[in-house]
Amino acid sequence: MLGMALAAIDGTIVSTAVPQIVGDLGGLTVFSWLFSGYLLAVTVTLPLYGKLSDTFGRKPVLVAGIILFLVGSVLCAAAWNMAALIAFRIVQGLGGGALQGTVQTIAADLYPLKERPRIQAKLSTVWATSAVAGPVVGGLLAGYADWRWIFLINLPVGAVALWLVVRHLHEPSRPRPATRPRVDWAGALAVFATGSLLLTALVQGGVAWPWLSAPSLGLLGASAVLAALTVVIERRAAEPIIPGWVWRRRTIASVNLALGAMGLLMVAPTVFLPTYAQSVLGLGPIAAGFVLSVMTLSWPVSAALSDRVYNRIGFRRTAMIGMSAALLILLAFHLLPYPGEPWHPALLMLLLGAALGLFQLPLIVGVQSTVGWAERGTTTASVLFCRQVGQSIGAALFGAVANGVLAARLLDAPVDGLPGDLDAVTRALEDPGAFSAAATDHVRRAVDAAVDYVYIGAAGAAALALLALITLAPRRFPIITEPTEPTEAAGTAGAPGRQDAAS
Repeated sequence: MLGMALAAIDGTIVSTAVPQIVGDLGGLTVFSWLFSGYLLAVTVTLPLYGKLSDTFGRKPVLVAGIILFLVGSVLCAAAWNMAALIAFRIVQGLGGGALQGTVQTIAADLYPLKERPRIQAKLSTVWATSAVAGPVVGGLLAGYADWRWIFLINLPVGAVALWLVVRHLHEPSRPRPATRPRVDWAGALAVFATGSLLLTALVQGGVAWPWLSAPSLGLLGASAVLAALTVVIERRAAEPIIPGWVWRRRTIASVNLALGAMGLLMVAPTVFLPTYAQSVLGLGPIAAGFVLSVMTLSWPVSAALSDRVYNRIGFRRTAMIGMSAALLILLAFHLLPYPGEPWHPALLMLLLGAALGLFQLPLIVGVQSTVGWAERGTTTASVLFCRQVGQSIGAALFGAVANGVLAARLLDAPVDGLPGDLDAVTRALEDPGAFSAAATDHVRRAVDAAVDYVYIGAAGAAALALLALITLAPRRFPIITEPTEPTEAAGTAGAPGRQDAAS
């Protein structure tokens, strides 16, 4: 949990200190790469760390990830300009990729199927606590100390996590393979390059350059060529980073697609809801953050109780119930009155967190239970990778939708010269004297319409997740019972093999 906390609190604690960082180092035009560079490094390294943990064990990968994250934190604290800070944030992300995937895999290794919901719920509370505590701690350090302490505070937490892992994490001994394990470095490089180009195109398209410009088309075209090359390399590799069985097995493929769609829909509340709360409801940054944070309060509670549902009706049906509820909640956002009260979206986010907790955790626990130890790291990494890629695609897609709706609504504005993108409009609304009363109301209504359409798009992503489960996921997940894990029926140690249980 301490190792997970390093990665969980990173984004929220850094975001509050951006004004101080920019004021000290400059680089206003590229500061968004503080987050994009970190996300890119985490995402593209997930498959590599998953394969390495299956090959060499979880403990060395987790220890290496914590050390790399702490080295990146020290370098970030010593950064002398924005370019150096962005580079060191990428180093942090290289460690963060090991933390996110490996911790989830270890949780499945250490605990039998019946106990995994409780453990996964505890891991979810780490993210919930970080969502609330991160902005507060970051604001205090940036306001009363120095922004560099935001990175240095990782050192004591990471040191304790490292000591506990080294001292107390004992993996069961596994039979040595007959041949020396080989790492598919060519495949790892190809996956890294493909993911880097694709995520750069998605993150910067429509922001740093237009979508139909040469940089966007060039990056998307190059990523497509590299993706084809990656498939060729992986098919020929003896131990591929992304093995073909990840997509040939219906259970894993359906969960990958469903979690990718969930990553897509998560962009609506995490990226656009704070903008809605500030620009439409007129709330301050802290109050806007609270409207979002209520989702992180109901999520772990719902996840912890989900086993009472999927033990009765199965993983697939439980996830379908959760996503069906999420679909209705996302559509209900369009029905909120204008301008409405803050508790209206807060209530919807509370319900959305409960619905997504009922969706995500059964799928992760279920898919981890369909593979043995030697495939669990790769499987977990593929699920998290698809979710991260979904978030990147969602940010690009819904950003284009929001800006398109906003520009269309501002064509008949009562004043000329209004900014045409959501970020610029939000900044302009922070100045009380920027517009007349009529123009301000028109702009707020335009933002309200833009966010409404984003939530409709998120509902479409929820429908895609349901479609993946209905058409691809088997009705019964083929559970593997390992020697150290009690069977579902008898509660005693069973022989390894597949168990076609209702779950």
